[in-house]
Amino acid sequence: MSAVSLAPRALYEEVAELLRQRIFNRELEPGSWVDEVKLAQEYGISRTPLREALKVLAAEGLVTIKVRRGAYVTEMSERDLAEVYHLLALLESDAAAVVAQQASAAELKELQKLHRELENAVKDRERFFALNESFHMRLLEIAGNRWRNQMVADLRKVMKLNRHHSLLKSGRIQESLAEHGAVMQALAQRDAAAARERMQAHFRNGLEAAV
Repeated sequence: MSAVSLAPRALYEEVAELLRQRIFNRELEPGSWVDEVKLAQEYGISRTPLREALKVLAAEGLVTIKVRRGAYVTEMSERDLAEVYHLLALLESDAAAVVAQQASAAELKELQKLHRELENAVKDRERFFALNESFHMRLLEIAGNRWRNQMVADLRKVMKLNRHHSLLKSGRIQESLAEHGAVMQALAQRDAAAARERMQAHFRNGLEAAV
């Protein structure tokens, strides 16, 4: 039995990650057409792995493929954004309630450490963005539902398409930090209902700042 080569799979996944980062960095703007010929030449690859990469991004919602017109970076309407935030609020507030009930003392200390790092990063916006996402994803990992984790990871990718990041609004970083603190207080008190409600409020406020 001959060995199976994994190179093509590895190549299109690598290309998908390169394109994903270009979308997040606004090198490929929402609504813009993806020039397959130019990108294939730039990366020194054939169009086959590039098209496979675009299918991956389309499944994530980052790219929209139009018949006979090619691929476009997905544009987020206010309704799209509201729907994404609504789902994130449901999923992450449920995770917060689970963590309040089931997390170990060591896991709560880990979340508290991330929260302190957030407090120390308020003047470094990029670091605050990264730590904020780490806090949310670690909370989900502690809650322990891999299906929910995957759904949230995909929704957070789509959320990055929004032109107006919620944390860019004046004063929003401090507000977000206070909301995280309120969630942490509920977790420390093992109050599942409060953890759920405060996480939902965190996303409601985030949506208001993002539109």
